[in-house]
Amino acid sequence: MMTKSEHFYAKILLFGEYGVILGSQALSIPYTHFAGELSFITDDKYTDYNAALVSNDNLKEFATYLRNKSNLITQTRTDLDRMDKELAEGLYFESSIPQGYGVGSSGALVAAVYARYAGIRVRACGSVAQQDILNLKSIFSEMESFFHGKSSGIDPLNAYLQYPLHMKSRTDISLVGIPRHKFEEDGAIFLIDTGSAGKTDNGVARFLNLCRSSDYINHMQQEYLPLINSAISTLIAGNHREFFRATEALSAFQLNHFHEMIPEDFVPAWKQGLETGDYHLKLCGSGGGGFILGFTQSLTQTRLALKDYHTQLVPVYRHSEHTSG
Repeated sequence: MMTKSEHFYAKILLFGEYGVILGSQALSIPYTHFAGELSFITDDKYTDYNAALVSNDNLKEFATYLRNKSNLITQTRTDLDRMDKELAEGLYFESSIPQGYGVGSSGALVAAVYARYAGIRVRACGSVAQQDILNLKSIFSEMESFFHGKSSGIDPLNAYLQYPLHMKSRTDISLVGIPRHKFEEDGAIFLIDTGSAGKTDNGVARFLNLCRSSDYINHMQQEYLPLINSAISTLIAGNHREFFRATEALSAFQLNHFHEMIPEDFVPAWKQGLETGDYHLKLCGSGGGGFILGFTQSLTQTRLALKDYHTQLVPVYRHSEHTSG
């Protein structure tokens, strides 16, 4: 049995959805509001016995998948015999991370399995070498492909390192700090739950279809990608005024060019934010459902402005350390 509990958190891709396909930068952060851990059914921790059994079955299939990845197993010295033994004892993944919301539910599971069973592993800390980050990304990409068919490896990388990741390119990924004290006192990045899961494949397929047009790609590269890069650079630099200008422009761009990915019930709220300037909304992941990201210089005012939507605004990132998600 386990000697200690290791939690692995959800992640939020703040910037880079769709843009990374065309070469934009991206910024991903761990989100501690949701977490998962490997546990045992006999520990009486589960909230849903049947869900725990399903998780146990899924992990058995995952273990079988890993057995067929001989190069991966050799590289990491993953102890699959131990994993099989613990699965027979009732191992499962206890998780509060919602599935289909683009916040890394499978990434947290992959990180947990790697941390538990890899005999050779990179130590998670705030000073991981660039090559170690890339090696981890490659390992996690192959592991998480079991769940998605194809994976960048970023979600489990974020879950494992538990630090914001700045992706300048596929081969230039670094850990970064984001200066909270540069935010206004009531400024925040927040989430809105749309109440239904999104389907990543649908949004990506629609986007790739649009990218068949060279005019569309040029428009994305000349306008959308610079907006993403500007939002990331100003947030990291702590230039909150320029940051909120960038999020306003991003929100307006997505309303015009990603309208089909925005849940219809939230289009009025999207427009209201742009009209009043109280807040700006953007897609969180591929859109179509799940969460919507918001940016505001006054979370108090934004809660009042969105009170008719009967949905909780969950702060992800605020001025004060203890209030961050």
